[in-house]
Parts: sequence; structure tokens; C-alpha cells
Amino acid sequence: MRNCFFLFVLTTSIATAQDSTIKILKTEANRTIAKTVPDTVKQNWVKGGVFNLNIAQGSLKDWAAGGDNFSLSMNIYTNGHAYYTKGKVTWDNNVDIYMGYIHTTSLGTRKTDDRFDFLSKYGYDLGSKISATALFDLRTQFFDGYTYSESGMPSFSSTAFSPAYALLSPGFDYKPIKPLSIFVSPISSRWVIVSNPTLSKIGAYGVDSGNHYINQLGAFGTIIFNSNFTKTITFNSRMDLFSNYEHNPFNVDVYMTNFFAAKIGKIFSATWNVDLIYDDDTKLFGPDHNSPRLQIKSLIGIGFLLKLGM
Repeated sequence: MRNCFFLFVLTTSIATAQDSTIKILKTEANRTIAKTVPDTVKQNWVKGGVFNLNIAQGSLKDWAAGGDNFSLSMNIYTNGHAYYTKGKVTWDNNVDIYMGYIHTTSLGTRKTDDRFDFLSKYGYDLGSKISATALFDLRTQFFDGYTYSESGMPSFSSTAFSPAYALLSPGFDYKPIKPLSIFVSPISSRWVIVSNPTLSKIGAYGVDSGNHYINQLGAFGTIIFNSNFTKTITFNSRMDLFSNYEHNPFNVDVYMTNFFAAKIGKIFSATWNVDLIYDDDTKLFGPDHNSPRLQIKSLIGIGFLLKLGM
């Protein structure tokens, strides 16, 4: 009888212990684990970009008003940027690439755009939205360029690194609001490079005949505004100003580029590029082709616009 009672007590104890163990395991399985490390860590680098492609084609047959029987134009704009922030240190890098061609039955194939522009700014925050900043900029092109007379005869005028503009500029960067940056430098060094022997020989772009570059000391300023007004409307603008202390300092060189895009659906967009350039040393205009002028270019198109995230 004692043995039976002992066996009953032992069996009951084991069953109770197993039941408690199962309850503990269920509780542990459903328990929310406290996270001591956040899932996302603040990234020091912010990267992205834009790819835009516009293509237009036209054709005529037995058209009484006249015109080219066939025309095809293509314009490509690519932007890439990488912004670094850590503590008071910032490093902004931006590259813009433009390519454009048009082909018609009467004029053949001509280049309408060809630019490469790399801008890098390294800054240290001084407070009050002002940073001590070092700026480097390189602007050139990829392929041969020509100017055309009224008769349509082409004249070789530019190619890769002819010209190229390299600028090194220490100064101060003021960012009153997030989309706007105003950089000013009282002392900047700019190199105008003409690597092509033919263009160097004629002293193109202000370089002395036979030389391949000239160094200019002057004041430099740039205003950059990049904003997404809405999820579908983007506007990017940049204006560079340079005054050469050593030669006609009041004839300020101006380089301004504007890009406006309005998305239509997920990948289609309407775009408008407007560029303004005035360089006192680019004397290709006038009756004798020896005068500078304000250069204006406007391109309107509908095509693909893809925002790139990296």
C-alpha cells in the first residue's frame, strides 16, 4: 500500500513539473525581445542620382510647306551625387553628364550638347549655417565640337580637355535652407586647359598661342539650388561666377545651368534644360569671330526619367 502511495505521489510530481516546464517554454517563445541595438544606424553617406533620356523623331513626305524628310534627336542627362556627413565634417560630391545629337536629311548629324561637370566640396561647420569649405570643380566635354557658318561649313572649335576648366577654391559655404547653398571665395585659382595642338596654336579660349594652359587668379562664387517641390516636380539650378583679377576683373564669367522635370506616371517626364554661359575669353562670335557673347541653350523634351538610389 505504501509503495502504491509513493508511486502516485512521484507520478503526480513529475506531471506537475512537466506542465510547469511547458508553460515556461511557451512564455519564453512568445516573449518580446528588447532591442539594445537599433535596426538602422545613421548612414554617413547619402547617394543617389537621375537618368533622363529624351528622343524625338519626325518625317515628311510630299509636304507642300517643305522641311526635312527625316529628323531624329536624342538628349541624355545623367546625375550622380554622394554626400558625406559626420559630426561637423561634410563632403559633397556631384557629377553631371550631358549628351545630345540631332540628325536631319539637310544638315546631317550634329552635336547639340556634350558636357562633363564634377564638383566636390569639403567643409567644416563653424556654426550659424556657415562652413569653412574647400571646393574643386572640373568642367570639360567628351567629343569634338564644331561651329557652323551661315553656309553650313563646319569649323573645329572644341574637343575633350580643349577647353577644360579646373578650379580650386577655399572659401565659405552658407546654407540658410536645406536646398540652397551659397559659396564665396575671395581667392581662387582657375586653370583653362587647351590640350589640342590645333586649338592651342591659334590661342583659343584665352590661352597664349602655342601653350596648353593658363592659370588665372580671381574671386569665385557659386549658388546651388536643388529641390523636389513635390513628388513629381524637380528643379535643379547652379550659377558660377568668376572674376579674373589679372585681366578685366569687371567682366565676370558666368556659367548657369537649370534642369526642370515634371514626372508623368512612374517613368515618363517632361523636362526643360536652360543653360547660360558668358566667358570673356571665348571669342568665337561677331563678324570677325573675335568677340565674346552670352551663349544660351534651351532644350525641351518628353522621355524617360529614372531616379537612382544607391
